[in-house]
Order: sequence, then structure tokens, then C-alpha cells
Amino acid sequence: MSIINKIRTIRLEKIPNILWVELETDEGLIGLGETYRGAQAVEGVLHGEMGSYLLGKDSRQIEAISRTLMTPYIGYHSASAEVRAASAVDIALWDLFGKRNGIPVYEALGGAAREQVPVYNTCAGYSFNTGSSVYNSGNSRRIIQAGEAMQGPYDDQIAFTEDAGILAKSLLKEGYQAMKIWPFDTFAAHNGGGMISQKDLKQGIEPFYKIRDAVGDSIEIMCELHSLWSLPAAITICQALEPYHIFWAEDPICKMDDSRALQILRSQTSTPICGSETLAGAVTFRQMLEQNTLDYVMADLSWSGVHLAFHASSALFQEVVRANMATWYQELVTELPVMTNGKFQKPFAPGLGTSLRPEVKERGDAVIKEIRTN
Repeated sequence: MSIINKIRTIRLEKIPNILWVELETDEGLIGLGETYRGAQAVEGVLHGEMGSYLLGKDSRQIEAISRTLMTPYIGYHSASAEVRAASAVDIALWDLFGKRNGIPVYEALGGAAREQVPVYNTCAGYSFNTGSSVYNSGNSRRIIQAGEAMQGPYDDQIAFTEDAGILAKSLLKEGYQAMKIWPFDTFAAHNGGGMISQKDLKQGIEPFYKIRDAVGDSIEIMCELHSLWSLPAAITICQALEPYHIFWAEDPICKMDDSRALQILRSQTSTPICGSETLAGAVTFRQMLEQNTLDYVMADLSWSGVHLAFHASSALFQEVVRANMATWYQELVTELPVMTNGKFQKPFAPGLGTSLRPEVKERGDAVIKEIRTN
């Protein structure tokens, strides 16, 4: 048996958007899970709804636990705090499975399909994921002010606003072969995304021109649209992007579960469509693909999704924010994925291969909540 006897959540007031979950068992193992956005809401679900169920359960019964946590009456089949809580628990259970058996998670899933996984850099800055909600500067959707100073060499959102071509050269120099930018967001803020003027369209296209002019086709470009646009505006933007042969336009319309609108969009542009980090669950994605709404699926598995990418041969990229990896995130965990020439290398340590550093729990801004069996 491997009985869960303790559930612990950890969040940091200076990085309030991320929540870590630790499951301890009676055999002395600790499984680590992670999720983000609405960390306090997820924390409340774990302690107020799921904790009493999880305590005393055999952590080896991953499928049974997952089915119970994802019942339609918990989360209502949406990308809710309940679903994010269940996902963090699931990650921690797989971490326990790997540690218990002395194998990496990808091996527990059935083995690796590759030795390396390509990554792309989401061109955010140092504050990405450090805010408490999508409404403040801790999110990549924040509006960059004219003349805003870079806080360091990896303040990539300011960099792509100033000169995306120079940024592309910087990424290529470090081995990155793909990058994601979102220069259209600022224009949606002006009118709610209902339309885009030709002036704004021309300005939004400029970074893509600069990248191609600077490095040609040496780097893949993704355009993040953050579910900000109406269908007519999204069609206009995606058509304007066609000459730059971007890899995908991500979350182009306000309602990414609107299959009919996405079908219309795909019929009007050759720009591939990617979605969506606003959706959750295998059933939802299967239905969207069956209805010919998407070219690529963006499955948001938190940062611990690296192992699934090694296991699944259909995985194309692992997302990363180099500013975070180079600074504050490496101060929180014991190990980071090793990247060589724009690709994560296959890890070999048991489980996820990383843990929270002990000093994280000693920080003055740490908020730790724990429940245990009597």
C-alpha cells in the first residue's frame, strides 16, 4: 500500500499565481504537483473539497482517483479551479508512482518516444506568472508602455515590442528555434476586440516582418491572440499573417469552444489555428478536432508536462519562458530541464526528477496549508 496521509499546498505571496501541491504517503515519499492561475481558489478546492477524500487513499490508484476528482459534479467539465486542482493532484500521483518504482514519469506512462523535445520561447518578461490574476502585470497580456525599460536581457515582451528581429537573433544564438509573440493585444484593449483598423493591423504585423527580415525562415513564429477577438477581426488578422508563414495563431477568438466560428475562421485563412489553454479535458479536445476546428492542440499541463511530451510522439513543442527559467524559477526547484540546441533532453531521475527546494517553505512570504490523517 501507499496511503496518502498528508496533503500540503504551498504558494508564495511574491509569486501568488502558482500553487504547488505535495502528497505524502505512509512509505515516506512525497509527490509534487503544480498548477497556476487562481492559486487561492485551487487551494480552497483542495482543502475544502478534495482533501477529505484523498486522505487515506492508496496513491497507486491513479485512475480511480482521477475519475472521482473529475466527476461531472466537480468542475462541471470546465477549465475551472476544480479541474486545475485535480490536475495538480494527478501530477503529484504520477511523481509518486515514478519515485516508488525508481523510474521517470515518461517511463511510467509507457516509455519515451524520443530523446529530445523541441521548445519554444514564450516571449514574456521576468514578471510572467508572478501576478495573482490575468488582470495585472503578472500576466503576459499586460500592455507595454512606450519607452518602458527592460529589466534584463530576457525581458522579451519589451524586446519584441521594440525590435522583434533583434530578439529573434538573440533566441537563435541560444539555440531556440521557435518563439511566440502577441503584438495585437494592445489594440484589442481599445475596443474590446470587435474590430481592428488597418493602422493597428499594420503596426501589429510589423514584428513579424522584422523577424523574417532579420533571420528569414531560421525560426518558427507563433502568434498568441489571447482569445481577445471577434470572428471578423480574427479573420482579418490571420489573413494578414499569411505572408509570414507563422506556425500557428493561438486562441484567435473570444470563445474557443465555438466550433462553428472556428470552422468559418479555418475556411477563410491558411494560417494554422491552435487552441486552447482555456479548454480542459481529453473529451473536449477530441470533439474540437472531430469538428475540424483546430490544426494544433494547446494542452495546458502546467510546467510539469515535459514528461508527457517525451512520451507522446505527437507532441510538437514544449513551451518555456526563458526569463523565468534563468531567474526566479530556478531558485524554487532542485532541478530544471536541460536544454541543448533548443531542445529539452530526456531526464533520468525518478518521478518528475525535481522537487521544491527546502528553503522555499522557510520563506517569509510562503503560505503553507496542510491536512493529515489523525
